[in-house]
Amino acid sequence: MEIVETAPAKVNFYLHVGPVRRDGLHELASLFVFADFGDAVSAQPADDLSLDIVGPFAGALRAEKNDDNLVMLAARALAEAAGAGPGAPHGARLTLTKRLPVAAGIGGGSADAAAALKALARLWRLNISRGALADIAFRLGADVPACLDAAPVYVTGAGEAISRGPTLPPLWLCLVNPRVPTPTGAVFRAFDAAAPRPPAPALARPAAASVTAFRAMMAASRNDLEPHAIARQAIVSDVVEFLRARPGALAARMSGSGATCFGAFASEEAAHRSARCARANGWWAAAAPLLVGGR
Repeated sequence: MEIVETAPAKVNFYLHVGPVRRDGLHELASLFVFADFGDAVSAQPADDLSLDIVGPFAGALRAEKNDDNLVMLAARALAEAAGAGPGAPHGARLTLTKRLPVAAGIGGGSADAAAALKALARLWRLNISRGALADIAFRLGADVPACLDAAPVYVTGAGEAISRGPTLPPLWLCLVNPRVPTPTGAVFRAFDAAAPRPPAPALARPAAASVTAFRAMMAASRNDLEPHAIARQAIVSDVVEFLRARPGALAARMSGSGATCFGAFASEEAAHRSARCARANGWWAAAAPLLVGGR
């Protein structure tokens, strides 16, 4: 038996960053959405836990120990939560198919961890509540709980407070990464230095499920980390401007702490054309529809 869970790319339509909390994490207000493209995690029965990493971006992870990969950390955390009683899980042979760039601001590792939790809960036939799974997810990383459901969600707190997102119009996303690093820690430190006492972040909500309302929401929001990523890697600005200028683009912005940027389109053809043009520039790119309620 093989269980397969997808790990779709997570996109921050906006990211408002507030002050640092007592636990060292930042207060956030964001709208997370997911593209119908990403990694995949498969799980098969085995006596021990093991992880194999394959796919176009597997090489970027092979320098790390598998035991430190978020998929393995998720597996061990779930096994520990399940306990050691009769019928408790023993192990699994896990395979991570890595299609998304690593450390790219689109939640690849977080989505992988969430997919591993879901795959193993099914493989091990665990009777675990969604709330308990979300608690384990948050201990793995602030973005992991939101990745358990591939649907738009409002995210506040440091990522642990999740509420149902808006109904959005049918959209296509073009994801573009210029293949440069924008380390999350360094970008957040630059934000802190520039704004030592930021205001409490607020959500931006679209007024209706229409393209007009979506564009208004984007105009009224921002990614607070974008200027600090651009200060480290000016090419991020080039990518955003490239996407903003593409025919049919409704909005363009950096996602997360970068360096991946997205363009939102109403047209499948426009999104795919933009991805082809981005690849011609030597950038990584993918076009995919917005997931509105899971796969």
